[in-house]
Amino acid sequence: MSMDSFVLAFSMSALDYDMLKDLGISIGILLVFILFRNLFTKYVFQLILKLSRKTPTDFFTQIFLSFERPLGWAFIIVGLYVAMDYFPFVEQHNALFLKFLRSMVIVLITWGLFNLSSPTSGILISVNQKINNKIDLILLPFISRTIRVILIAISITIIGQEFNYDVNGLVAGLGLGGLAFALAAKEAVGNLIGGIVIVTEKPFSIGEWILTPSVEGTVEDINFRSTKVRTFSQALVTVPNSTLANEPITNWSRMGKRRINFHLGINYKTTKDQIVRVVQRIEDMLKEHEDIHPDTIMVAFDHYNDSSLDILIYFFTNTIVWAEHVRIKHDINLEIMGILEEEGVEVAFPSRTIYVKPEANEVFQTVGSLD
Repeated sequence: MSMDSFVLAFSMSALDYDMLKDLGISIGILLVFILFRNLFTKYVFQLILKLSRKTPTDFFTQIFLSFERPLGWAFIIVGLYVAMDYFPFVEQHNALFLKFLRSMVIVLITWGLFNLSSPTSGILISVNQKINNKIDLILLPFISRTIRVILIAISITIIGQEFNYDVNGLVAGLGLGGLAFALAAKEAVGNLIGGIVIVTEKPFSIGEWILTPSVEGTVEDINFRSTKVRTFSQALVTVPNSTLANEPITNWSRMGKRRINFHLGINYKTTKDQIVRVVQRIEDMLKEHEDIHPDTIMVAFDHYNDSSLDILIYFFTNTIVWAEHVRIKHDINLEIMGILEEEGVEVAFPSRTIYVKPEANEVFQTVGSLD
């Protein structure tokens, strides 16, 4: 081998060694930052979170929780930038690489704000409480999703401009295709308008019990397309907003009182005086009951049924809670049973009386004697 070839081979070996050394250093730096990320998440962040919970409000706690994972990824981005100073294949100040890093920072900020605007994060509820609950609960999920859509749109716009993409051209293209999009998404637009109608008219709120021709249950969520209702059998029903906005909605949660209405059938052997006393005593008992609404109480001998004399009992409970309503109805039924026992009145049951003519009775007796 000539001297020139030996020198060239040695130079190439030295170059390969330097490249491998720089590559190892860059990978080592990245691994160190990943280690710092784990230590920060496990110890430092938990300490900061613990201190924030000692503040008078949970505002800072909500912020820290929303940015927990974005902060973890921020360590990796910083590690990439520092490691790139030793990376042998791409320069640290490469224009495309810097654009990529800036875009990642925008994504992390958007990610944290996206989490912060969640209806479950509590930040919107806290703001609502600060302004004395001027925002209805049904508006909170709607506002949350609107903020999220705006955040994503702004983030995409900024990242597009970072890579020198003409965002104005995109907006113009959307404007030209707006008519075609509206025709294709007619049902989606109808659901969106239906959601706006529900939010503005406020026929119900989150957590209220509603009854419609489509569903009955407790409202759990409302979004741009549909409303989610949890039935009493724990099934989750999703109703399009356009359907719900055009249906009659009964909001049982906004009742001021709850009705009890039934007929009490008593035996036809009951005398007139007994009926008068039973009706009066039931009415007095209802008026004196502390759980019965005093405005509308009706107890009256209503009509003659096939096998009973029917007494109408119509009143309302003060509570609208189902379990308490049933308990009160139970107590009232026991009180009524006691009144009937004290007055010697029997509850009627379906029965039929058969009258036999004397001639038929004689025939039966003759047949019996022949036997």
